[in-house]
Amino acid sequence: MKETQAVIERIKQVNLGYQRIELSVDESLLQIKPGQSILARLTETWDPYLRQQWFPVNLLNGKLIVERPLSETYEIGQVIHVLGIIGQPFRFRKTLRNVLLVAYDTPPIPLLMTIPWLLANKVSVTIALLGVATSYDTQHLPPEVEVELGNNEGEFLWQNQVMTLGWADQVFVTVGPDNEFSRFANVIERVRELRHDVPRHYLFGVFQQLLPCGAGACHSCMIRTDEGTALICLEGPAFDLTQVILR
Repeated sequence: MKETQAVIERIKQVNLGYQRIELSVDESLLQIKPGQSILARLTETWDPYLRQQWFPVNLLNGKLIVERPLSETYEIGQVIHVLGIIGQPFRFRKTLRNVLLVAYDTPPIPLLMTIPWLLANKVSVTIALLGVATSYDTQHLPPEVEVELGNNEGEFLWQNQVMTLGWADQVFVTVGPDNEFSRFANVIERVRELRHDVPRHYLFGVFQQLLPCGAGACHSCMIRTDEGTALICLEGPAFDLTQVILR
């Protein structure tokens, strides 16, 4: 991990709520993989608590692409102070046919970088949007991606849930960061109701807790697992939910 600078080269609105920003970055950041992120600082004043966690959505023509809300204002040529690479890549099985991505009461942005990688490797992708995530417009996603919409009432539920959970070789879920542990507990409880047996390395929670340092120094992102403690910034963001102590 190192501190570098990125420069905004292009800004494009992609749907009603989000814009994609093309960043010229240090060569080291072009090694980033699905699941990993960067910590971005938009001011000249140094303060680790001012950094935002940005999950890239793609690498394109040697540029890093991030997706940010339209409510935020950026300019061409703007310099972003970056700390990265943060975390570990998603742990995909060696043999994959079908992957299910689920955004539960949060935008699906932490999951989106998986899509071009999976499709390029001939893996089928379904994305389920639940709760507030149903308002996320998917028109800019590749047409090969199957989209399932739940209701916006905060339930971990969609119409073809039994079929898609049975069809998926792996599932990656991100939830509203305001109450991650409770929501992830609901997720694994529901999946166990439908599948009875949830094997290891099948259901992963993608955590979005605040990362003040991003380097494992402050321990503020520590979680408990069956094997002891783990730091989201170093070993995450994705953890096998069968191994995380959520209560």
